Amino acid sequence: MLTILGILLGFFVFLIRNPNQPIDSSYIILTGLGTSISMLISGISGSYLSERAEQKKGKKELERAMGMVNDDNGELLDIIIEDEEEIEKAMVIPINNSIPKRKKKLTKRSREKAEKLKKIKTLHEKAERFTGGFVSIVNGISPFLGGVVAIIPFFLVEEAGISSFIMSFIIIFICIIFLGIFLGIISEESIPKNIIQMVAAFSITIIITILILGG
Repeated sequence: MLTILGILLGFFVFLIRNPNQPIDSSYIILTGLGTSISMLISGISGSYLSERAEQKKGKKELERAMGMVNDDNGELLDIIIEDEEEIEKAMVIPINNSIPKRKKKLTKRSREKAEKLKKIKTLHEKAERFTGGFVSIVNGISPFLGGVVAIIPFFLVEEAGISSFIMSFIIIFICIIFLGIFLGIISEESIPKNIIQMVAAFSITIIITILILGG
């Protein structure tokens, strides 16, 4: 929302500085739509890549925590194999060192446990992929819809006037409030606190943009 707000503020400052030079609404609409589309693609791709990196990191940590490693064939093995070797040593059972540890045949119990862990891992990966994809889509669609909604007033007029910008700013302000409520519910924190933070960001964006562009 703040991205499209900055673009609208740029046009608004231009209109204030040049009141006798009208702005064709199509310029604002095309700029807004182009920005919204770029935010859509950026949100989906950026979120997907970051989520994927986090999932890979979490996957490795989970495997280490569950005591799982991958053999050369990609099958899950349990680190319990190492424990079995220690048990053999304690029981004074000869160990065939000519066979690599990773290639030793699993006991029935270890094989069943490895298969069980493999199924758990597969389900976990599917859930992570679904969640990551869903979050990526939401992160892309949200700014896109926010950008499109903000420029609705300019679809209603041929030339953008101050009233159109004010209506657009009001729409953005309302969306900012709803976003603060949503973040408060999701984070289970104080809703008024999140609303105040979002409104503060909205106000700071307006003040700084006007000071820089209008100076």
